[in-house]
Amino acid sequence: MKKNMGTTDRVIRTIIALTLIALFVAEVLTGVLGFVMLILAVIFLLTSFAGFCPLYKPFGISTCPRNKQHR
Repeated sequence: MKKNMGTTDRVIRTIIALTLIALFVAEVLTGVLGFVMLILAVIFLLTSFAGFCPLYKPFGISTCPRNKQHR
C-alpha cells in the first residue's frame, strides 16, 4: 500500500471521526444512522492511521505532497 493521503487529509478525517464518535457516545446520533456514522468514523480512523484511502486508488487521487527531488 503506497500512501496516498497527505497530512491535512489525515487530520481532517481524524477530527471528523472523533466528532462522530463523540456524537454517538452523547446519544445525539442514534439508531441506524448512529451505527452507520460510527462505522464511517472507524473507517476514517483506520485510513487516517494507515495513510491510504482505497477509494482514492481507482480515481488516481493522491493528497500526498510529491517529492520534488524525483521527477
